[in-house]
This record gives sequence, C-alpha cells and structure tokens, in this order.
Amino acid sequence: MSATLGKRSTVYRYLTGPDDVEFCKRVTEALSLGWSLYGSPTLTFDATKGKVICGQAITKDVYDFKYTPDVKLSEL
Repeated sequence: MSATLGKRSTVYRYLTGPDDVEFCKRVTEALSLGWSLYGSPTLTFDATKGKVICGQAITKDVYDFKYTPDVKLSEL
C-alpha cells in the first residue's frame, strides 16, 4: 500500500542581516533543514549603521500545512 503525503504547500521566508559569517550560518542552517534558495541574494547599504545588509529568500515544501498568522515559519 502506498502512503499519501496530503496536500503540498510551499512556504516562503526572507532572511536578512548584516553581511557577516552569522548571516551565512543562518542560511546554511535553513538549507540543512530542508529549505531551498529562492532567487538571487540581495545587498543594500545601511548608511545609518555603516553596514551592508544581505537578504535571501528561501522556500520549503510542506504537507498538510494550514497557515495561521501566528505560525513560526522557522520551525517548519
């Protein structure tokens, strides 16, 4: 007998942070937990703080997921 996974949904997160090793670790951790890179990374300069800020969109396919405003996407 084959198992069914239920309805598939794709969830989306956008990680941001200073352009440093900690940001790279956050992205790497998400990838190790089944998230996938989505699109190209972004960079902007925060003139107030004098720092480059990175952004990277990531997605993950999940099954039998029901969205609610209080869902913690990082825990999926």
